Amino acid sequence: MSAAAATAEAPKTGKKKLILIAAVVALLLAAAAVAGVLWMRKNAQIDEEIDTEEEVVEAPAKSKKDKSAPPVFLSLEPFTVNLADKNAERYAQIGVTLEVDSPEMADKLKSYMPAIRNNVLMVLAHKTSDELLERAGKEKLAREIMRASVRPLGIELEDEQDQEAASDDENPQPKKRKKKKEEYNPVRQVLFSSFIIQ
Repeated sequence: MSAAAATAEAPKTGKKKLILIAAVVALLLAAAAVAGVLWMRKNAQIDEEIDTEEEVVEAPAKSKKDKSAPPVFLSLEPFTVNLADKNAERYAQIGVTLEVDSPEMADKLKSYMPAIRNNVLMVLAHKTSDELLERAGKEKLAREIMRASVRPLGIELEDEQDQEAASDDENPQPKKRKKKKEEYNPVRQVLFSSFIIQ
């Protein structure tokens, strides 16, 4: 019997070892899975922190309307044009500089320069010396040049002061007008660098 008992105990201890090995392997796999999940979470957090830092660094550079940024000017070649005076031959030589909202817009306007110069010359050719000698005439000319300079970009600006003057002449009682959506205007202002009338 002792030989039969020894052979019966051998398979029982072999099964116990196999179960024990399987349990240890399962625990190791579970520990490896937990470690992998934790490692992936940690990497995801690091990536988020890096992305956040990059966004913080890039945000000020993308801001177009940065108040501390120096203005961007685009000088146009001086215009020399015969004025529309009927009683005398008069001409004007006018230097114009546009202040634009970004260097990219200045480059874009340069590509439209022949059309812009044509539009400005057409505006100047319809002016008389009397109109241009007055301050109000120069201010009106600056508004007209601004509209003429953005027209090649497909931007149509309305001159509110001219419209108000026209509506006051037609009707003494002002009408309530619907406000139109304000069109984007890349030209902040028109500056005169020289203004000679002869």
